[in-house]
Amino acid sequence: MGSTVDLLFRKELPLRGFDDEMRAVVARNLEGRGINLHPRTTIKELIKSEESIKVITDHGEEIVADVVLFATGRAPNTKRLNLKAVGVEVDQTGAVKVDENSRTNVPSIWAVGDVTNRMNLTPVALMEGTCFAKTVFGGQPCKPDYRDVPCAAIEQGKGDILVFTSSFNPMRNTISGRQEKTVMKLVVDAETDKVLGASMCGPEAPEILQGIAVALKCGATKAQFDSTVGIHPSSAEEFVTMRSVTRRVAAASSNPKTNLSNPLMKPSHKVSLFQDSST
Repeated sequence: MGSTVDLLFRKELPLRGFDDEMRAVVARNLEGRGINLHPRTTIKELIKSEESIKVITDHGEEIVADVVLFATGRAPNTKRLNLKAVGVEVDQTGAVKVDENSRTNVPSIWAVGDVTNRMNLTPVALMEGTCFAKTVFGGQPCKPDYRDVPCAAIEQGKGDILVFTSSFNPMRNTISGRQEKTVMKLVVDAETDKVLGASMCGPEAPEILQGIAVALKCGATKAQFDSTVGIHPSSAEEFVTMRSVTRRVAAASSNPKTNLSNPLMKPSHKVSLFQDSST
């Protein structure tokens, strides 16, 4: 669009909470598009003038911009609900405390969605609402299942972990001349052969990984992935043709990551995606 763009973020890589390899790919792609990255940087002050906005960082750096988009984070919007009057408990962030059924400490009051600060994703809120409706109005007791939520959770395998990765130039980039790679990853339990997670960075990532999420929900194994005939030509077929182990991670040194905020939840699988927004 002809604009100079600077991206400031507090960690070493952008997109905290996602797969580190995919984050590195995203960072390289952003730099390849001419975006100036400022890792390990925090905004300390914004000074607005008639013509621009001056950004001052914790390193003393000054950046002059026409527009600033500042992601300050989210907090449950419960202050105006007067929950104290009815005795509903909230935590230190203002999130409504609920049990595994989404019920508050007041038996007649339930809460679902981001206001509970469990897993702040739209599809998860829909699932929680559906379980509430089934339980209260449908006579079908139902608990929200936070396993296998795309881009949400990861499980540490009982034994060693096998990692399969593939990096390639998708066909559309070959035709257009773009050099950005698509990267895919499968994480497999070495003992059970169960696929524990999948990650993808590239065009159509959401469309492709929605199907992968179903496979993980059904407990698919790597052997089942391998025995599946791919759709050609497609990027998706790479998920069923990865045969060589990229690396093996011993159980003792595994350090899985999760963006689950509730330590009581038992995370299971991970499906993380990164869409190429320009396509």
